[in-house]
Amino acid sequence: MHKRRWKLIQYFRERELRRILTEEFVSQATHYNGLEIWCIENLRLVPVPKSSYGKFFSGSAYIILNTVLLKSSSPQHDIHYWLGNDVKEVDSILASDKALELDAALGSKAVQFREVQGLETEKFLSYFKPCIIPIEGIFSSGPAELNCEYQISLFTCKGDHVVHVKEVPFSRSSLNHNDVFVLDTASKIFLFSGCNSSIQERAKALEVVQYIKENKHNGKCDVATIEDGKFVGDPDVGEFWSLFGGYAPIPRDVPPSLQKQPDIPNAKLFWSMLQGSLIDRITTQGKLSQTVCNTMNKAMLESNKCYMLDCDNDIFVWMGRNTSITERKTSISAAEDFLKSQDRSMRSHLTFLTEGSETAIFRSYFDVWPQFAELRLYEEGRGKVAAMFKQQGFDVKELPEEDCDLFIDCSGTLKVWRVNDDELFLVPVADQTKLFSGDCYVVQYKYPGNGRDEYLFYAWLGRGAVLEDRVDAISRMNTIVDSMKGDSVLAQVIEEKEPAEFFLIFQTLIVFKGGLSTRYKRYITEKGIADDTYDEKKTALFRVQGTSPSNMQAIQVDQVSSSLNSSYCFILQTETSIFTWVGNLSSARDHDLLDRMLDLINATLQPISVREGSEPDVFWKALGGKAEYSREKEIKGYVEDPHLFTCSFTDDVKEIFNFTQDDLTTEDMLILDCYREIYVWCGFHSNVRSKKQALEIGLYPWMRSSGNRFLEIDILVEELSLETPIYVITEGHEPPFFTRFFEWDSSKANMHGNSFERKLAILKGTMQKIEVPSRNSWKAYSTENTPDGSRSRAVSSNGMQRSVSSVSNVSGSNLRSSDHQRISSVSPIARSLVSRSHPDHDSTGPLAVMPSSPSENAGLDQINGVEIDVNSLIFPYERLKVVADDPVTTGIDVTKREAYLSEEEFQKVFGMTKTAFYKLPKWRQDKLKRAVHLF
Repeated sequence: MHKRRWKLIQYFRERELRRILTEEFVSQATHYNGLEIWCIENLRLVPVPKSSYGKFFSGSAYIILNTVLLKSSSPQHDIHYWLGNDVKEVDSILASDKALELDAALGSKAVQFREVQGLETEKFLSYFKPCIIPIEGIFSSGPAELNCEYQISLFTCKGDHVVHVKEVPFSRSSLNHNDVFVLDTASKIFLFSGCNSSIQERAKALEVVQYIKENKHNGKCDVATIEDGKFVGDPDVGEFWSLFGGYAPIPRDVPPSLQKQPDIPNAKLFWSMLQGSLIDRITTQGKLSQTVCNTMNKAMLESNKCYMLDCDNDIFVWMGRNTSITERKTSISAAEDFLKSQDRSMRSHLTFLTEGSETAIFRSYFDVWPQFAELRLYEEGRGKVAAMFKQQGFDVKELPEEDCDLFIDCSGTLKVWRVNDDELFLVPVADQTKLFSGDCYVVQYKYPGNGRDEYLFYAWLGRGAVLEDRVDAISRMNTIVDSMKGDSVLAQVIEEKEPAEFFLIFQTLIVFKGGLSTRYKRYITEKGIADDTYDEKKTALFRVQGTSPSNMQAIQVDQVSSSLNSSYCFILQTETSIFTWVGNLSSARDHDLLDRMLDLINATLQPISVREGSEPDVFWKALGGKAEYSREKEIKGYVEDPHLFTCSFTDDVKEIFNFTQDDLTTEDMLILDCYREIYVWCGFHSNVRSKKQALEIGLYPWMRSSGNRFLEIDILVEELSLETPIYVITEGHEPPFFTRFFEWDSSKANMHGNSFERKLAILKGTMQKIEVPSRNSWKAYSTENTPDGSRSRAVSSNGMQRSVSSVSNVSGSNLRSSDHQRISSVSPIARSLVSRSHPDHDSTGPLAVMPSSPSENAGLDQINGVEIDVNSLIFPYERLKVVADDPVTTGIDVTKREAYLSEEEFQKVFGMTKTAFYKLPKWRQDKLKRAVHLF
C-alpha cells in the first residue's frame, strides 16, 4: 500500500512538471529544423528573436535546441543550456530542469549539454560562427537601452577551428606571448599575435575582428595587425602601445607545446544511489557510489538506474529509460555537486544522455557496446509508397529509383595498368574495362577541370589479389604521380567496395573471377587451390548491376544457386548455352542493362530468358542444384551528413562540427568521413610528415605497424570497414565529388599564402586575382545537358562509348604514352567551362558562350549557375507535397516542387529565402526537401 501511494504521488508530480512546458514551447521545439533559443526571464521561458541569436548576456541562462532532420530516422535533437558567469542560481537550476523537461517532451531522445560561459563545447560554438562574445547584464525581451559611450575592450582568442573569445581586463598585464588578442576601440580594431601563437589561431582571430567590425562598427573602422616583438617602422604599433600607456616588455611564458599536460586518469563509472524511504526518494539528495570493474560494457548499465562516467574533462550522466524525471534531476544535481566538490566546475563538460541516445564518444569508453541494426520496413511501407507514386501517375509495379548524380565529367581519358611481378603492363584499350579479382590495377583518369586537366588515380585491389601485388599497385601509382607535374587525386579501392565515381569513369565494367598475375598463379599452386580464372568454355554466373547504360557492371560470382538474388538480373553461361535470369524484384532498368551486358559477355549464343520461379531443370543443374537464395528487396541505407576531423597525428583526432570550406585550413590535414568513402585532405602548407602519414592512412589500412589510423580508431563507432575507399586530395585540386559537400568558392580555394595571410586579404579586400573561375559544388553532370538527353562522348574502336587512350602495351616502369591519343569529345558542361576559363580559347569561336538578351532571361533569377523562374505558377504547400490529398499533377516539374511555393510560404516551410536555399549544396537541398515531403 505504501509503495502504491508513493507511485501515485510520483505520477502526479511528474505530470505537473511536464505541464509547466507550454504547448507553444513544445510545438515549436518539435517542428523546426535548425536552432531555437529561449532565455529565462522572470522565472519563465521567453523565446529569443532570431535577430538576437548569438548574443548572450552573462547574467542570464538560455536553452538552445538544435534539430537536425535525418534521412534514416526521426529528427535528432541536441539541447544545450548556457549559464552566464553572473547568472542567478535559481535561473541556473530552472534552466537545467527545463532542459530535462524539454527532452522528455521530445521523447527522451535528445542529448543534453551543460554550457558554462568561457567553457563552451566546440559543438555549441559551431552554431554561432565565428564566435560569441557575451554581453554584461541580463536579457530583456523589451526594447534595448542604447549606450552612446563606446567602451574599449580587450579579448583573448583561443582555438584553431572554433574560437573561444574571452574578455580580459584592458591592461598590459593581460597580454602574453601564447595567445592572440583583439583590442576594440571606437575607431580601430587591433589584432595582437603572441609570438608563440599558431597561424591557425591568428587566422581565426581575424574572423573575430571581422565579426566585431560588422556588428559593432557597421563595417566602418580601420583594422591593424600587430606582431609580437616587431616594432620598427609601423605607426600602428606605436598607436597600439600608446593605448596601454607606452611599450613595456611582456614577461616570457612557456610555449604551449612545451607545457606539461596533466595526466588524464582512467574513466570511472559511478551509479546514482538514492537513500531513504521510497517516499523520501523524490526530495532526498543523491549520492554517488563508484562501480569497481576492470572493463566496462553496456550490460553494466541498468535501465532503472542513473550513472555518471567521469572522464576528467568530460563528465557523462547516463539515465536509464525506466527512471523518472525526478530521479534524473536528482542525478544531474549529484553530478553538479560532485564537480563543485572537486573544484572542476570550470574545466569539465557535463553531458546528459538518456538510454538509447548515447553519443559516439560515450560509447567509445566501453569495451563492449553492441551494434543494433535498424529494422528494414520495406514490406510494411510498400503499400504507402505505392499509393504515393500512384498519385503521381507512376505504374505501381515499377517504382522509380533515384538516379546516381554524376559529380565528375565522364568524357575524360582512361588508362589502365595491371600489376605483374613488380612491373606494370598497360592493358590494351579493348580489355581495359575487364578486370580480374585476383589481380591489382592502376587506373588513371584524365578529365577537363576548370581551365586545366585534372587527374584521378585509383589503385584497384582485387579481392583475391596477393599482398605483394597490392603493395606494388600502390607504390607504382605513387611513382606515376610523382613523375607528373601538378597534384593528382589518389584513391585506393578494394573490390566490392568501389565508390560511385570509379564505376562512372569506366561506364561499363566486367569483373571476372581468378587472375592473370604470376604471383597469383604461384600462390594458388602452392596452396593447392583450383584455378577458377574466367574461361569462355567454363560455366560462369554474372550479376548485372548499375544505374544506366553509362554506369553498368557485370560481376562474376560463384556459380551456385545461393548466389542468386531476387533484386538483380543474372547471366548464366555454360559451354553450350547462355541463360538470362530475371529476379522478381528487379526493375525495367535492370532488364535493359541485362540485354546490354549480354552483348558484351557473349554476343554469339542465342540467350534463353528465364524468369524467377520458372527455371528449367537444366538451369539448376548448371548451378549444382537448387538451393535457397536471398528473396528480399535490397535497399541501400541512407548515408547521413559527412563528418570532418582534424588529424595531426600528434594530437587526438577531433571533430569539426557544422563545418564549412573555411575549415579547410592550408596548414592542416583533415579527414572527411562520408561513411561509404573517406577523404584525406592535405593543405598546401601542411608539413611533409603529415602528408606522408596521410598517404599511409589512406593507402595501407590493412597494415597495423604504424600506430592508430582513422579507420581503425572508428571515432564515430559506426563500424567503419578497413576496406572503405579512401581518397587523398591536395589543396587546390579538389574534385567535384569532394566539393559537393561544401558551399564551394573556388576563389578561396586558389588563394596564396598561409591561412592568416588569406583571411587578412579577404578582410582588407585585397584578395589576389584568381584565374580559376568559381564552380558550383553541387551541380551534377547530367544526361539532360544535350538536346537529345544523352551525354556527348567519343566512340572508340571497340564500340564502347567513351574516350580512351590508344596507347600500346608497355611493360615494367617504361610508362610511355602515345602521341596519337584519340581526342575526347567534351560534354556541353565541359565545353562551357573551357570557353569561360581556358586562357587560349578564342571567345569568338564556336564554343564561345554568348550573353543572352534581356528578353531571353526575363523573369529568371540565376543562383550559383541555376536559373530559377521567379514568374512560375504559385501553388500552396499542401498541394505541392508528395503525399498531398489534392496534389498538383500537371504543369509542374516534380523535381523542383519547392520552386512553386510563394516567397512567404517558402520562408515558412524552409526557414530561409529561395536565394539562400539554392546556394546550398544539392545534397543538402535534397535533404531539406525530403524532410518536408517535397522530394
